[in-house]
Order: sequence, then structure tokens, then C-alpha cells
Amino acid sequence: MAKRSPRGDKREKSTEKRQKVRDIFVPRPFAGLADEPEWVALRELVPAASAPLTLAPQMVAEAGERSVVLATVLPMAWPAMHRADGTIFIGLQRQVNSGDVSRDLAAALISALQTQPGQPVAVPALAGPGPRLQDVLVTDAPLDVTLHDGFEFWLAADAGDDPRVKESMERANESIYPTVRLSAAPAAYWCQVPDKAHVRWALPDDEDPALDALARLGAADAIKLGDDTRFAGMFRTHGLLVPVWDLPRDTPAVDWDAPLAEFAKRYNEALTVTGPLTPAERRARQGLVGRQLTLR
Repeated sequence: MAKRSPRGDKREKSTEKRQKVRDIFVPRPFAGLADEPEWVALRELVPAASAPLTLAPQMVAEAGERSVVLATVLPMAWPAMHRADGTIFIGLQRQVNSGDVSRDLAAALISALQTQPGQPVAVPALAGPGPRLQDVLVTDAPLDVTLHDGFEFWLAADAGDDPRVKESMERANESIYPTVRLSAAPAAYWCQVPDKAHVRWALPDDEDPALDALARLGAADAIKLGDDTRFAGMFRTHGLLVPVWDLPRDTPAVDWDAPLAEFAKRYNEALTVTGPLTPAERRARQGLVGRQLTLR
């Protein structure tokens, strides 16, 4: 048998290094999960929150019963964490993402399940083909969201002092702005920033009908939450629309439940309207598209 030359081995290794995992963009990664808008809101709108997750039966059969918690963000934006007490955390807001966020989160969860408690969880930057959240979780289980004033929930009660985690927690706590979950609509949040307050609502509907409904309300001057409010615009994220309203800074969050409930009623009525948009509604639609925001 002929011996392979070192140069040939180098070429093979070089070819292996050049092979890349194909990335596929999924515009609506949380579709099929209960509370899809809430997943979007926790990823894009909420600074500090958590929610328990329920593993699908096949995952329980493979890994056993586990305590799994969804977190808006983890120390140093880790994708996952397996605490020494056995609790597994999955971070929604992370530094590296592929075109399919659902696949990224499922890969982080699977890696955490395979990691010993208290050990760092190694997660690939680009997960590649494999199960998605819709495959590893019970899809009809709603999210039981808990908002937090700080990130102390990262730590177990008997946890030792990890200086990296403590430093990251202190920095993260400094960045938290007051946030309240409104009861008038799912995935709607009030937040207070230095010079104003906002209501942000992740709408549950497909982009086109949602945009048409907002355009009809805009043309009818019925898009604001009140006389002292301003419709700031909207942004698109993960296949959903998120309208944003500017509010007086010092008005309590609870005072916006009733105005948002009234708006939600108008919005749902506008969704049922069929037929083409009027010229005024088309202009309003173009204006909404031109006022897309980049804020979170």
C-alpha cells in the first residue's frame, strides 16, 4: 500500500477546515410554540425575566426529568448554564446567533443536558442541522413569565462566589430599566427609560395583516393610546411586528392597561376588515414602513 505524503495530509486537513456549516434563515423561529409573541418579547423587549420550560416526552426519556429555565440573558451572555444544583438555564439574548434562533436554543439546551452540573456548557457558534425548540419542548405549554428587578436568580441559594458571575451580574443589574408586564394584552410591556416611558407590544399576527390593521387605525387617527401619547413607530423582529408608543415618564404602568385594552379592541376589529386599503390607508401604511425603529 502506497504511503500518503505529509503534503496530502495537510491538504485533507485544510479541506476539512474550509468546510462550513450551512446557515439557513428562518424568519419566524418561534412559530409553533405556545406564546410565540412572548418568546419574541422576552428576547427583544425585556431585560430580566425567566420562565420554566417543559421538556418533550422523548427528551425526558433520553435525559430524565430535568429543571430547565428560560432566561432573558445569562452571565456574560452565555447561551446556556448548568448550575451545580442541577438547574439548567437557556439564555435567549446571546452574542452569537445563526439564521435559526430556534435551532440555536435547542442546541444549547441539548449541550446543557449533556454537561455535568457545575461545568461550563460548550455550545457551537453555528449549530447546523438538528432538532429545534419545537422538537425538544412541549409546544403547547404557555410561558409562566416572572420579571426580576435584578439577575440574582442566576445564583443558587447555596452557590459559591464565582467572581466572573458576580461581576457580570453587577454590570447587568446596572443596565436594567423598570419593566412591567401589562395585563391588557399578551406580550405587552411598559418600560421606563431616562426621559420617557414606552409601551411595546409584540403582535401575534402575520406581518402583512398586522401592518394593514395598523394602517387603517393610523388613517383613522386611532393609533395612539391617548391624547398625551405618541405612536413612535414599530419594528420587525422574528417575523412579528412590535408597535411602540411614547408615554409620559411618570404615569404608572398600571394606568396604561385600560388604554391598551381599548387599542387592542380597535386593532382586532381592524384585522377583520376585508378589501383593499383606501388611498389614505395606503399612505398611512407607507408612513408606518418608513417609521420602522431599531430600538429594543
